[in-house]
Amino acid sequence: MPPVKNKAATSKTTSKKATTASKKTTTASKKSPAVTKKPAAKQAKKSALEGFSHFTPYKIKKGEKYMNPAQVEHFGVILAAWKKDLMEEVDRTVHHMQDEAANFPDPNDRATQESEFTMELRTRDRERKLIKKIDEALEKLGHDEYGYCDVCGIEVGVRRLEARPTANLCIDCKTLDEIREKQRG
Repeated sequence: MPPVKNKAATSKTTSKKATTASKKTTTASKKSPAVTKKPAAKQAKKSALEGFSHFTPYKIKKGEKYMNPAQVEHFGVILAAWKKDLMEEVDRTVHHMQDEAANFPDPNDRATQESEFTMELRTRDRERKLIKKIDEALEKLGHDEYGYCDVCGIEVGVRRLEARPTANLCIDCKTLDEIREKQRG
């Protein structure tokens, strides 16, 4: 027959284990974690979508007409500021690539630099396409066609346009478009 353990002795052993475990975690937490700093150039960069995120959302008034002059001005400011930010980023990239272009003797360093330049150029290409869409949206804004769905002609919506100022489809048409795209493969 196995010996019967005393409950008090078992609780003391469990208590000692818990205290030891908590001391280990306390000691581990006191150690300073390795801090990795990103280069200043990478910290200063921002994504293409951040350019238009610093605006005050439009306050829709009751009974207000859709795409009235105040709303047109609001979206014109957003689109122009976003385009300006993207153009500045393009200029920064050109200067960065000119300044950082070096002929490294080590093949690994050259490969790393080439990889970084390729990533930057790929990002700029996406932003170039986005600038084209912004230009199209600004043109539509000038022709009183901005904010209306290209397929069905209904209002895209102020909140949707604030989320994506280059949106040219209402939420229903965009959903159907995505479903068709998913089915095609």
